Amino acid sequence: MQSEASVRAERSVGPAGSGPAGPWLRRALPPLWSFMPASMPPIARRNYRYELTAAFFLPFLLTIVDSAVMSVVVKNAYAGVVGETLLNFIVGAIAASVAFSNIVSFVWVRLSHGRDKVRFINGLQVAMIVLVGAIGLMPRTEGGMWGVLACVLLARFCWAGFVTIRSTIWRQNYSRPVRARVTGKLATVQVLTLSVLGLGLGSAMDLDPSLFRVLLPGGCVLSIVGVWAWSRIRMRGRVSLLSQEAASKDDGDAPSYNPVGMMRLLAGDRMFAGYMGCMFLLGLGNLMQTPLLVVLLRDEFLMEYKQGILITSSIPLAMMPVSIPLWARLLDRVHVIQFRRVHSWVFVASAAVTTAAVQTHTVWLLWCAAMVQGLAFGGGALAWNLGHLDFAPAHRASAYMGVHVTLTGVRGLISGFASVGLYEALQGRVSHASTWAYAACLALCVAGAVGFQLLARRKSLLDRLSERPAETAPPSRVG
Repeated sequence: MQSEASVRAERSVGPAGSGPAGPWLRRALPPLWSFMPASMPPIARRNYRYELTAAFFLPFLLTIVDSAVMSVVVKNAYAGVVGETLLNFIVGAIAASVAFSNIVSFVWVRLSHGRDKVRFINGLQVAMIVLVGAIGLMPRTEGGMWGVLACVLLARFCWAGFVTIRSTIWRQNYSRPVRARVTGKLATVQVLTLSVLGLGLGSAMDLDPSLFRVLLPGGCVLSIVGVWAWSRIRMRGRVSLLSQEAASKDDGDAPSYNPVGMMRLLAGDRMFAGYMGCMFLLGLGNLMQTPLLVVLLRDEFLMEYKQGILITSSIPLAMMPVSIPLWARLLDRVHVIQFRRVHSWVFVASAAVTTAAVQTHTVWLLWCAAMVQGLAFGGGALAWNLGHLDFAPAHRASAYMGVHVTLTGVRGLISGFASVGLYEALQGRVSHASTWAYAACLALCVAGAVGFQLLARRKSLLDRLSERPAETAPPSRVG
């Protein structure tokens, strides 16, 4: 746990002009200055500087295994190479890979328990570089398609471990009052880079699909800078945390490879369990949309690489920085349950607009839906990475994140096959099959949003009850 003095130090921004450009940027370009390390609390500046560098360079690696980008690439690159139904299910698996890969997070939590977290993360990043390089070598055959799928899934498994363990480092390095702001800045840089790189990749492949084999090695080389930057991060309270984790092994409270441990954690924290239940419904509805949209953009809207990547990835990512500062302020002030009570309805709006676009075959509505989805993603990126910390004690942050991320993996495993399977089952049997499939996604999002409303009311009631003064015995009964 951080001391009161360290929390005060993080709240204090300190001198603005760390470096000659600091005061000038603060006066002339406040939004740009707000991303500079000098704008951060003094105690957080060093780690933030290196994380900011990594947030710019790691997307050169991450873009290649981004679920939306790769699903569009595979749908177009292997069209005509394999059967349409098989290809749609492969697209569904890749589109859900970001979420599905998280199913092994409890394994990463167990493997990293009691070990240096920064070094562990570096190992995962190096493994990703090798896997992304292998994707560039895959031929345009059915075997090559299966090879791409395997490399994407394995790379996403590594990234899931990085995300899971990183939350513990964030808890140690940034206090609650500034955590969302720091995370928001890092997420903004990462998603803007991903957006530009995804658009560039789509444009290049529309010109010449073989450029894929040149762009991938270049991305791997540039991502090494991000790996180096992460190796320079110092984890505050590292020795103390490792001691607590070692002690938890003796107490039988350590993370386990057995998923039953996850169920025990949920049973012991009913509010967190309720939060996970609502997240499951909302997240499943969101995850089911991406593979379905990729299929429809190619088969019904006749879009290829660039337009497909724009709608499924680049536009939503580019819109995230617009909403991240607003969502960060809200998340810094309220519990994540209250945050989701508001935030979830933006996802509902996005699903509703997309359903209307599919029903009316209106392209401009797809662009609008992508922008609304990006606004929702801005808040989702913060709450997904930080929300569990509103429930978890310090030494169990990785365990809580492991539960959260593993359940994300479960719904990812379901979503890709559920949406494509539903679409394939409805095709030829009912009119407007794609609309009905999207309506199912919308219904799940609405159910999750309503669940957060009910959960927020319950939490407010419990908070009021806990604030009531304890009843004292009447004077006549004392003694």
